[in-house]
Amino acid sequence: MTHRAHITPPRVRNAIVTGAVLTAGALVLASCASPGASANGASGSPSIVATTTQVGDFTRELVSDTADVTQLINPGQSAHGFDPSAAQLVALAEADALVVNGAGLESWLDDAVAASGFDGVLIDASTGIERFGTDDHADEAHSDEAHGDEAHADEHAEHSSDEHDDHDDHAGHDHGDGNPHIWTDPHLAEQMVENIGAGLATVPGLETDTIAANEAAYLDELAAIDEWIHENVERVPAEQRLLVTNHDAFTYFLEAYDITFVGSVIPSFDDNAEPSAADIDELVAKIRATGVQAVFSEASISAKAAETIARDADVKVYAGDDALYGDSLGPDGSDGATYLGSQEHNVRLILESWGVEPSPLPALLQG
Repeated sequence: MTHRAHITPPRVRNAIVTGAVLTAGALVLASCASPGASANGASGSPSIVATTTQVGDFTRELVSDTADVTQLINPGQSAHGFDPSAAQLVALAEADALVVNGAGLESWLDDAVAASGFDGVLIDASTGIERFGTDDHADEAHSDEAHGDEAHADEHAEHSSDEHDDHDDHAGHDHGDGNPHIWTDPHLAEQMVENIGAGLATVPGLETDTIAANEAAYLDELAAIDEWIHENVERVPAEQRLLVTNHDAFTYFLEAYDITFVGSVIPSFDDNAEPSAADIDELVAKIRATGVQAVFSEASISAKAAETIARDADVKVYAGDDALYGDSLGPDGSDGATYLGSQEHNVRLILESWGVEPSPLPALLQG
């Protein structure tokens, strides 16, 4: 298994963060801690901060109980436009490592790093992953492309053999162009996990043997869910694999499994955007013209606009407990509490909308 070098940012301090702010943040942290904004490292274990629910889940899978992990973004909360609290800045200031999605998702991250004075190891999970934008994806004829297991394996080998020697010169996280929702493809999630594992192996105090063993086991599970999704999606004729979602968060998922993206309620991969009346009318027309049977809301976004469009187009809307997990995983006890659970949940519902009963999960994923 090939690992890529981690990215270490310059040591930065920001004059706007005064001792009073940090003291206030520490008091907040001590008096009203929450899963997304709690101080870690009290046990003497290395302290790791992860930004999103997905990279938080990946990190916990790798470190198990050998490190304290603080997740900044709570379940059901969007990463777009996130604003960390003073308490979270304190946790970041004290962290030994920071794990980020990268790919331009955390537009607020550079300011948070500067404001906190974080000077630990920065691990960018998107390193080496080729991205493409919404327009590129929409213009592709997905039904004419092959996205089978062999193509997936070839792509994985290409990524794994590509070493990026310019990491040491990279300051901060990636602001490049392209849709940042890279985790929606489990194959790319494998690469994210490899990147995180490589970075964690450089953090003093972490048990590298434990990380390596956990990584190998988790990569097997990701490969199993990927194979299960391929097996089930390929039972549906390519021309019938149509999807309408709340916003354009599933670009890489659609590409991986040869699914045609008819459109999204919010015509952007930023869920802070708002659809216009013309956007809504255009999507309703596309739904009627293509024969799409359902509109999928997302767990971290209001379902109102999706419900309106589904009603106007006279199709089913998936919302509430049946919403997809896109920008965020779900709370403990929900189907989407983990990355693997979110993928199973999403695929089961999409298959249902196509009239297909999914096959049983692989034994490796049954527990």
